Amino acid sequence: MRPIARLSVSGVFLLLYVAGIASAQGETIAFAVVAEVLKDKTQASAKISVDGVVFEGKLVPVESVQNNPAWKKLEICHALKLEGVKVAEGFKVSSLRVIDAGMLPMGLQGFAGDCLIKKAVEVAPLVD
Repeated sequence: MRPIARLSVSGVFLLLYVAGIASAQGETIAFAVVAEVLKDKTQASAKISVDGVVFEGKLVPVESVQNNPAWKKLEICHALKLEGVKVAEGFKVSSLRVIDAGMLPMGLQGFAGDCLIKKAVEVAPLVD
């Protein structure tokens, strides 16, 4: 076997090993659109999509996420890509990234669009 082929096979096994470690920890990737944020930023209500299933629930951040600038500036209608664990009250967030609403799964894009229109209608009269 050529050295390059051996290297690429090793790389595939390494990726599978890393993926196995991530799944062994039980963390899943989810997407969410924020519907409401508590004043103290300890939780947020959202529409959440995990494995294509959309549900309403709470986003409960771990302490390191609460100190994240993206979480501190969280607002209604923000689209998020999350890593964490589904829990009874919603989703326990261990990592988050703010994304464009166009990157959301189709099940959340309608909600995100409606949310942004509603937000624009409510905020626009206050600008004058």
